[in-house]
Amino acid sequence: MPITAKLDEFGKPAWIALTVLGFMAWWPVGLAVLAFTIGSGRMGCGFRGGPDRWQHKMERMQSKMDWMRSKMSGENPAGSAWSSAPTSGNRAFDDYRTETLRRLEDEQREFKDFLERLRFAKDKTEFDAFMAERRNRPEQESPQQQS
Repeated sequence: MPITAKLDEFGKPAWIALTVLGFMAWWPVGLAVLAFTIGSGRMGCGFRGGPDRWQHKMERMQSKMDWMRSKMSGENPAGSAWSSAPTSGNRAFDDYRTETLRRLEDEQREFKDFLERLRFAKDKTEFDAFMAERRNRPEQESPQQQS
């Protein structure tokens, strides 16, 4: 049985101990053992897994972002992202909080619409100025072919 298989039976602690002993004996041996354990994936931190590993990580991150987005966008029965907030025990305060948060969400939506209209107006102004400048510049004569 090869030594690597024997050490794999003991797991990561055996590889760590071998690396430490290698550094204690002679630093290039320790460095070689460290490079081997990381490169072979025995420590779980090398390039093992290739592109599938990163694809899996990106899919996990995307699913977490989708979950957060669904929680924050108000996709719950009451329609508000904060309607499922725990009650304070004071019904008057809970009603006030719900109403205030609804009003703030409405103001946020209105402000986003305002910014969109503002951007559109700015783009339209710039485009109109470009077209006016283009109409007013003299046409350049096409270069005459010399014979």
